[in-house]
Amino acid sequence: MKKRAIRIGVMGGSTTGNKGRRLAEAVGRRIAEKGAILVCGGLGGIMEAAAKGAKEAGGTVVGILPGDDEKEANEYIDIPIITGMGHARNVINVKTSHVIIAIQGESGTISEIALSLKCGKPVIVLDSWRLDKIGCTDTNLHVAHTPEEAVEKAFKLAECV
Repeated sequence: MKKRAIRIGVMGGSTTGNKGRRLAEAVGRRIAEKGAILVCGGLGGIMEAAAKGAKEAGGTVVGILPGDDEKEANEYIDIPIITGMGHARNVINVKTSHVIIAIQGESGTISEIALSLKCGKPVIVLDSWRLDKIGCTDTNLHVAHTPEEAVEKAFKLAECV
């Protein structure tokens, strides 16, 4: 059986500042350079910045959209998945990805982190919700301090999936 490409989900808020954009673009770029497919929510903020980084490095980007119109996808999405499910699409983001990298984020991001852990998927947090600081001892929860570290951990963890 043919081995499928690694799919790394990048989750984060729909709005972000310069630091978040910089982190997300670097993560997206590195994912593409290493040959994985980037999966995200397809909208703005962290999702758009990660998609931009991946596209600039020649990568493929899948956007799992909350609404009914592919026009809501950011300009860097290659494959828009139309769900019409709103926030419930977070389950599809998680289940489609082999590993999740959470960058900064809002309440939707914490739901994706929790869903990932419930589904037994590895999660790497980068400048995001530090559940380990409040007692989460799930062995699938990992912390990274740089975009490079986050992507390296993601690839190592994806090999175990």
